[in-house]
Amino acid sequence: MEYALQAWMLASASLVLLMTTPALALFYGGMSRSKSVLNMMMMSFSAAGVVGLVYVLWGWSMTYGTQDVALLFSNPFELFGLRNVEGATYLTVGFQLTFAVITAALISGAVADRLKFSAWLLFVPLWVTLSYFPLAHMVWGGGFLSGAQNGLADLVFSGDGGAAVAPVDYAGGTVVHINAGVAGLVLALLLGRRIGFGKEPMKPHNLTLTMLGAGLLWFGWFGFNVGSWVPGDLTGDAMGQYWLDETSLVWLNTTVATCAAIVGWLVVEKIRDGHATSLGAASGVVAGLVAITPACGALSPLGAIALGIVAGVACALAVGLKYRWNYDDSLDVVGVHLVGGLIGTVAIGVLSTSGGIAYGHSPKLLVVQAAVALFAVLWSAVATLVVGLVVKAIVGLRVHEDDEVEGIDGVEHGESAYDLVGARSGGLGGSKHLAGSTHVSEGV
Repeated sequence: MEYALQAWMLASASLVLLMTTPALALFYGGMSRSKSVLNMMMMSFSAAGVVGLVYVLWGWSMTYGTQDVALLFSNPFELFGLRNVEGATYLTVGFQLTFAVITAALISGAVADRLKFSAWLLFVPLWVTLSYFPLAHMVWGGGFLSGAQNGLADLVFSGDGGAAVAPVDYAGGTVVHINAGVAGLVLALLLGRRIGFGKEPMKPHNLTLTMLGAGLLWFGWFGFNVGSWVPGDLTGDAMGQYWLDETSLVWLNTTVATCAAIVGWLVVEKIRDGHATSLGAASGVVAGLVAITPACGALSPLGAIALGIVAGVACALAVGLKYRWNYDDSLDVVGVHLVGGLIGTVAIGVLSTSGGIAYGHSPKLLVVQAAVALFAVLWSAVATLVVGLVVKAIVGLRVHEDDEVEGIDGVEHGESAYDLVGARSGGLGGSKHLAGSTHVSEGV
């Protein structure tokens, strides 16, 4: 049984890595304009490169080290470079590394078309250090947002030696989705709106890529959710059966919540706009996955369906708020990840079979879940603002206005996703011309 669980952890870590490269890169890349698709994909790939290194150096130590600092993070130097870490623990390190990678990459969807690539490369390691690693420690490492003594839940409803009502975050509603959603909002506000935002169409340039990315995200998410629970005692048939029962429920809940969110999103589109879109279906997939992430082990399948419907409807409505409130969340990180993460985290207090008010329990779990969500919002907002201002002072945040109009792919990377000129001219000088051109590739 022990070897089987370890093998599943290896597979799960690989599935979560697939979620960033290529799944998220394809999902975001297809939603971008054709002149910025490579830049968007590069932000996912570069997040994997940078965060992967940082996590091994000090991320694991800050999250799961034993030298706790005020329940907020652990000493980054205690296990620096995985000192004194060996054996099967590498499995857990690798799995948690992939979570940090995709959380940082999710933010990129809010800043399409206008963020300097150098600013992104500086922002990512600073942000995971000040926002992701501390929140991961607080939630999963026994810190302030866990059931620890003197933690937030313990302060709200005190128990003997710890919280009488412990918070629930199965796979990252606070650490991943609320965190990334708030960061995307703050960074988008610091950057300002894209040129032409609200005045000219900025439609996705390739919805085929987006739907392919959404399908791969759904597939990889089973590693994300189902891989997030491994028993401390890996021996014995009874423990093996308990693990199978638990993970079977998580797999089913992850699936049906996503199915329900697709339907919820498409119904909103049909009623509001008169047609159901492929972009809506793909976005519904992500909305359902986001919402069920913190709750996948706490709900019944019927509860998961209810949560998925609510998430699909709410996120479909929330993505339009950027036009009403005039903030430019380019690819709807706020509308899907922040809103979906909040819904999933708070809904545990209502729908949890072992503490939700829908099952006759007191509202204590609901209060704890709401308090944890609010704290995560505030922490991420402050941390992102600090990092954003530091990056702005060092290298600046936004590309020049002319470069934004011309296209960030050619300016920042010297490349174009589609060499249409070369294809028409037989390749004589086409790529050089296209690197500085927009009229042949823009079109949406």
